[in-house]
Amino acid sequence: MLPILQVRDLCFHYDACKLALDGISLDIAAGERIAVLGPNGAGKSTFFLCLNGVLAPDSGKIILHGREINRKERKQLCEHVGVVFQNADDQIIAPTVASEVSFGPMNLRLERDEVARRVEYALDYMDLQTYRARPPHDLSGGEKKRVSIADLLAMESEILLLDEPAASLDPAGSERLEQVLGRLSDEGRTLVISTHDMDFALRWATRVVVLVAGKIIADGLPQAVLSDDAVLRSAQLRRPMLMDVWRTLCDRGLVCADAPCPASVQALARLLDDAAPDM
Repeated sequence: MLPILQVRDLCFHYDACKLALDGISLDIAAGERIAVLGPNGAGKSTFFLCLNGVLAPDSGKIILHGREINRKERKQLCEHVGVVFQNADDQIIAPTVASEVSFGPMNLRLERDEVARRVEYALDYMDLQTYRARPPHDLSGGEKKRVSIADLLAMESEILLLDEPAASLDPAGSERLEQVLGRLSDEGRTLVISTHDMDFALRWATRVVVLVAGKIIADGLPQAVLSDDAVLRSAQLRRPMLMDVWRTLCDRGLVCADAPCPASVQALARLLDDAAPDM
């Protein structure tokens, strides 16, 4: 089966002196949960905007369902690939939550009944019905994120790109966001999330991609990529805390050193419970 989206040798310059993307190649398959990591300025946001069609790459190919998308067809990317900006205020434009969520479907020139159906579905899904008449800019940071995700649900985007979605959220907001992401993933949606939260990347992602200076320097399973000290140094990243705990347990002979690090605290607890009779 072909991936939904394929990128080949993608390059993008903001000006003659600044190369933001330097030969990016990547396949995104249906249902993947991809965490994109890297230091500030690595090109993560630029990459997302190229995938979404907001920016036109200088060179390279973007292939949607096996068909190359040229510059004049970038609107098709907007219809299939949705993006949530790090700062929700940068993309919220309508005077009420309901009109904000309806904006995308209306631009697709859908029938009025279909627009209404999509808006109601998105508001219900993100628990925003009680906010429908409120101005989005009066909402909290977490509520604005939910509105931005509702925008994508109303567009029925195949791939959801979220740029630092937990930025500015308090712990309760981050937990609620992760629950929403889990539900979206369980329903088979394709999610690509840029984040600086290494612990989140380990427990949530099925695949980790690391960008440095506009290039992919690692792409693989979270346990493999996040335990590679050379990759972490190059990207100015730290190991997830759980991996540090796991190494300590391995060093003390409390767990099998050859076993991979569990992805979550809950998985570690189950493993220790299973091993308890033998310890």
